[in-house]
Amino acid sequence: MSETETDDVRFSLVDGVARVTIDRPRVLNAVDAATHERLNRIWDEIEADASVRVVVITGAGDRAFSVGADMSAAGVAKTGLEYWADMDPNGFGGLSLRRTLDVPVIARVNGYALGGGLEMVLGADIVIAADHAQLGLTEPRVGRLALDGGIALLTQRVPHTVAMGMLLTGRRATAAELHAAGLINEVVPAAELDAAVDRWVADILRCAPSSVRAAKQMVTRTAHLAPHEARATLVPALAAALQGPEQDEGVRAFQEKRPPSWDRTAARAGSQEENR
Repeated sequence: MSETETDDVRFSLVDGVARVTIDRPRVLNAVDAATHERLNRIWDEIEADASVRVVVITGAGDRAFSVGADMSAAGVAKTGLEYWADMDPNGFGGLSLRRTLDVPVIARVNGYALGGGLEMVLGADIVIAADHAQLGLTEPRVGRLALDGGIALLTQRVPHTVAMGMLLTGRRATAAELHAAGLINEVVPAAELDAAVDRWVADILRCAPSSVRAAKQMVTRTAHLAPHEARATLVPALAAALQGPEQDEGVRAFQEKRPPSWDRTAARAGSQEENR
């Protein structure tokens, strides 16, 4: 187990499950420059750690996942053009446009996800929301634009009219609306949010880590290709999955009518590597 904490971000890693919590409930978990930088460092750390199998990102408290950029913080006085010229290639919170993170990211949406908060949700792979959550790209209401992936990603994730209805009005949509539109995987009462997230985490952990990494890498690195071209693209994680010991363990466990032991397989592979 490892755990680190700053004033504004909590990060823990236990048994392959990383949890990232924006801990600024006093400003509804809005992200200032220091928080953004800390989040970027955390994502870099996760990328470099092969033991991480899934990440859960959320906000502290029960009111907000994140309401986006901290409008009260220093640096907000930049013009829109200055912001556009200085954008992080990884997107808002270092997540919304990041394409090098090969483990699943679950967004635990415990309340408002507005502006950059929704952009971070759009950067996740699985979205579980409390039934009171509201989500929106509200930037037009303060004369700004969702430039950290919000405009492009929302139109890819939900039907055109749903996306445009949000983008052109800055309105907040309910969790139920966006579940119906396909953006959210599951909506539950707030009291059941953690149990629902844990259920999704457990389902991911039942799968071979190499298969999960390969599936995500194939999606993120071949999204611009036609299906037959994507299938023929040998991304690094796919090569590792196709020739690694987990494929043998999975088949053997199925034949022996037992759950596969991915940890034991990983340990055996590590031992073989050390003996080379």
